[in-house]
Amino acid sequence: MLATFLCLPAAPPTQSTASQSPGVARQESSSLAQQNVNRTPLKLPLRDPKVVVKKAQRRLLLFSEGKLVRTYRIGLGLSPVGDKVRAGDRRTPEGEFYIFTKNSKSQFYLSLGLSYPNATHAKRGLRDGLITRAQYDAIMRALRAKKPPPQNTNLGGDIYIHGNGAQSDWTWGCVALENEDIRELFDAVSVGTPVVIEP
Repeated sequence: MLATFLCLPAAPPTQSTASQSPGVARQESSSLAQQNVNRTPLKLPLRDPKVVVKKAQRRLLLFSEGKLVRTYRIGLGLSPVGDKVRAGDRRTPEGEFYIFTKNSKSQFYLSLGLSYPNATHAKRGLRDGLITRAQYDAIMRALRAKKPPPQNTNLGGDIYIHGNGAQSDWTWGCVALENEDIRELFDAVSVGTPVVIEP
């Protein structure tokens, strides 16, 4: 059963809560929105799709056979700088993941579940005493099997790519897109699609 509480915002996203000046955010958003209006439909199915999130640029890139086919503006966690370390830090994790579920009944329109924590997070969590050896082993078993890793450890979980707006950093660690963008992405990728999140 999928959690319905993921990425609850501290406040609804607004231009004034954007991490950059409202004028810059509005101009960039307007530019991407214009591109989206004029874009041609994706040729589905994509071949060897891959998602790359560039946190500093607030962009999600979608690739097919290594070719960039779409760029989307994104919002991040309320503490957007740095890698996720623990539950409640409101950071968006960095590293290599895969989509482990597609949720068409998300409270954030549509969502794609990411395989956080990954092996790097699990090793660091074990080293730092945030998780037990048994939790570490469970995470590693899930990752080897391309299943959802445990979502309820002190490392946190329920990290998704979802809708409900990309105008600001407002999530508890998820990657947020505009609803029309998550609809297109949701239809273009499948469970198992690799996702790389870069600083």
